[in-house]
Amino acid sequence: MFTGLVMGRGRLEVVEARGGETRLKIRALFELPGIVLGESIAVNGACLTVESCGENWFTVYASAETLSHTSLGGLKTGGQVNLERALALGDRLGGHLVSGHVDCLAVVTDIKPAGESRVYTLNFPAEFGPLVVAKGSVTLDGISLTVNDCGRDFLSVNIIPATQEATTISGWTPGAKVNMETDLIGKYVRNMLGPWLGQGGRSASKLSLDFLRDHGF
Repeated sequence: MFTGLVMGRGRLEVVEARGGETRLKIRALFELPGIVLGESIAVNGACLTVESCGENWFTVYASAETLSHTSLGGLKTGGQVNLERALALGDRLGGHLVSGHVDCLAVVTDIKPAGESRVYTLNFPAEFGPLVVAKGSVTLDGISLTVNDCGRDFLSVNIIPATQEATTISGWTPGAKVNMETDLIGKYVRNMLGPWLGQGGRSASKLSLDFLRDHGF
């Protein structure tokens, strides 16, 4: 489990593609002490397992399944990624609950200045639209963000200067593909209500305020 609060960036020292799989050697560009074998680290929002490690570096394996749902297959030696270690019990939850299981790829379509901030608009597959709500949470390349505005297949987020400096987001350009994870709690609620929801999870057939009250909502 993660929070979406990126600890810092890492540099890709080795990208070793083998058929439909990839191994990555990543060097943290910040102090990352006590890395241990088998721990989980989110790389651009994708939860990966440490296979080997040393002082401020580690290697991870991305399976064909992972590559099919994320942008990790497009990483190149020398590039940078966002890193976050798994949440420990008792840690402050400053972002939101993030599983590190990427739902889909979102594509940057527009970038506009807004004072010292930047507003990024991204498109994503419409099937995930019911899980994205205005002022809700979304994770983009491992970064916990608040949704400014959204529609059936798009969302916009406001990126403050601190986030631009601490993450890879300042390198995003129109057309860039980023890993997107929708809100974890929203996914469970939608799954629980699935039998009573109509096509696409938007129109209700048996869902009513009385039903929600009777079932503890």
